[in-house]
Amino acid sequence: MLGVRHVLPVVVAGLVLATGACDRMATQPKRKAYESGSAGGTADRIPPDGTIPRDAAAPVPPLSLAVIERGRQRFDIYCAPCHSAVGDGDGMIVRRGFPHPPNYTEDRLVKAPLQHFYDVITNGYGAMYPYAARVAPDDRWAIAAYIRALQLSQHDTVADLSAGEKAKLK
Repeated sequence: MLGVRHVLPVVVAGLVLATGACDRMATQPKRKAYESGSAGGTADRIPPDGTIPRDAAAPVPPLSLAVIERGRQRFDIYCAPCHSAVGDGDGMIVRRGFPHPPNYTEDRLVKAPLQHFYDVITNGYGAMYPYAARVAPDDRWAIAAYIRALQLSQHDTVADLSAGEKAKLK
């Protein structure tokens, strides 16, 4: 066994080395966060082509019947347990005590852009968990398109659609 007189010099030597290293660390040249310059600062970095910023939405896919059908499939899997199949916020999970999500036919949600639904699916909202890791970006857009179709189906008829919207349905 080592005695205190054998361990003490090792501890003292370690402390001397540690305090000496701290002095050199404090005076070494360094860059501050977000400082511009040519030595690799974040302001000088050009992202590779095709890079999408982390907080940016994926590009909106062209709207088609196939996209809406895909959205219905994904909605039935991920959304209907809470929001119900018709989007009135009275799904099976809610009937068992979970807080009521909003009804998609509420005026504020009918007026909301598709980006709102994409963002809510991505980041969550209120008691809703974020689904970014579970639902692919194209499927999020498809779900948003299907939600819009659900909203339109509750109040509007085909006769209420514009000629351009009618053409998209074919």
